[in-house]
Amino acid sequence: MPDPQHNEPSPASHTGTIFGDLQNPRLIWAKGILFLVLGVLSTALLVARLPSLTEWALLCICIWSFCRAYYFAFYVIEHYVDPSYKFAGLSSLAKYLWTHRRSP
Repeated sequence: MPDPQHNEPSPASHTGTIFGDLQNPRLIWAKGILFLVLGVLSTALLVARLPSLTEWALLCICIWSFCRAYYFAFYVIEHYVDPSYKFAGLSSLAKYLWTHRRSP
């Protein structure tokens, strides 16, 4: 049975930061919807400017690749490579990679 406390952030983890975790469900939904709207609008603008199918295909591959890289950074590493480390953002990933690099 999963621990209900597992997903709650510890108060000590936010010391020294300006912003804490977003916890209001309405704001979380609003943030997700804003990301979706931004993606749709930017896609529409790009589609209007892309003259060929090749650019379309490259754009799709680029988006898919970055989504997979993001998933890798925040799920695969945490669940399969190093379960003891919890990522909090791209800067956290960079710090993790910098401190865990292997010497040749």
